[in-house]
Amino acid sequence: MRVLGPQSVPQNPNEGAGTPISTTRPQLAPHDPDEGDGTPRYWINWEFWQRPEGPVFLLLGGESGLSPGVLSRGHAVELARAHGALLAALEHRFYGGSGGPGGDPDLRFLSSQQALADLAAFRLHVTSAWGLSPNHTWVCFGGSYAGALAAWARLKFPHLISAAVASSAPIRAQVDFAGYNRVVSAALSSPSAGGSPKCLGAVAAAFAALDGRLRGRRVAGVARDFSCCRPPREAGDRELLAENVAAVFAGAVQYNGRRPGDSVAALCRAMTDGRRGSPYRRLVAVNKELRRPAAGGSRRLWLFQTCTEFGFYPSCRDASCPFSRFQSLRAQLSLCADVFGIAPARVRAAVAFTNAFYGAAHPGTRRVLFVNGALDPWHVLSAGGGRSGVLIAGASHCADMAPPRPGDPPALRAARQRIAARLAAWLAPPAPLNHTGTGGPRGGDGTQGSSAPPPDP
Repeated sequence: MRVLGPQSVPQNPNEGAGTPISTTRPQLAPHDPDEGDGTPRYWINWEFWQRPEGPVFLLLGGESGLSPGVLSRGHAVELARAHGALLAALEHRFYGGSGGPGGDPDLRFLSSQQALADLAAFRLHVTSAWGLSPNHTWVCFGGSYAGALAAWARLKFPHLISAAVASSAPIRAQVDFAGYNRVVSAALSSPSAGGSPKCLGAVAAAFAALDGRLRGRRVAGVARDFSCCRPPREAGDRELLAENVAAVFAGAVQYNGRRPGDSVAALCRAMTDGRRGSPYRRLVAVNKELRRPAAGGSRRLWLFQTCTEFGFYPSCRDASCPFSRFQSLRAQLSLCADVFGIAPARVRAAVAFTNAFYGAAHPGTRRVLFVNGALDPWHVLSAGGGRSGVLIAGASHCADMAPPRPGDPPALRAARQRIAARLAAWLAPPAPLNHTGTGGPRGGDGTQGSSAPPPDP
């Protein structure tokens, strides 16, 4: 099952040395008396804080662990510097170092709703510990699943969260996410992304050859080619192999160039190089060169959340899909049943509830800016038409969250400027009353500028 990419900020625990960062585990009351210690870790950076009025910028963790480095560099850090904000980062319960002592976490308490409850409890904790006013301005930032949490925090707690910047946030749950591979296919054939029709044809031919070997009597050779533990003779083994090999190509599109040697252009050069043999042989070589280790324990945790809340299973049912036909929705749903005993009907019901609970692609909230890269396959499950969103041409997953660099494309620089302008409008002080008793100019979303959370309509 494909795991959403983590935020594009450094995860090196040694980064940020010398920055005044407080790191601890808050002593928050558990949300259920039978719950184990799943209290999330957090870090606070007060380097830029203009106390006591400076806003709080909260960076949310998602489907991977966090580290203090998230508070030392990145676009949100630059925005905190500009606005004199107190920076905080809250890790998602059970991910990273927030799993609690001993054994497996109690997965009954792993959900987006519980993560939002942790956020509310954390806000109360910081308000008390740092002497903030109850109506202090808080702005949430997040990327990927954490971006969805940032948007949902504003939706569900408008009295606690003043605004949110949601990057690459898939706020619409979907069981059959065939659209993911449509975006990947388009990128592999697009010269502007580093692809070409020849590249897409080579990828399709390579996976067709792989399927032929898996259906025939050549599975032992496939096992050698792809370093399998055993020949993939069972249907589930073939399906898992097909998904893992396709993930190499999906990752190249989703992160395009943000990982060394891992880009659409590099991938397509390898897949169209006839000196490397047949398309199948090129596929074997590319898999060896670009295969990355799985996400370990977090993979199981995220699989549970897809089974109980989101779906997000990228099938290959469309005729235009260049990958293996073994990559089916049925195969991916079977993981929920095999690992957790959750039947496909329950997965579909859970996804329907998530969309009803949060509003799917139309959450009905204000002061949320959705930022997406046009090359990122996840943008099709996000939101952000008109003033509520920014779509960055040629950009990948969470590209806007990375530290600004001199070589950034113009579209990415312009997107960060729009984010900064919207945030400045949200944080603008209230306009003085005029002779009619009404305020003057209004904030960037049409509401009067205010440092306190305005009531939603």
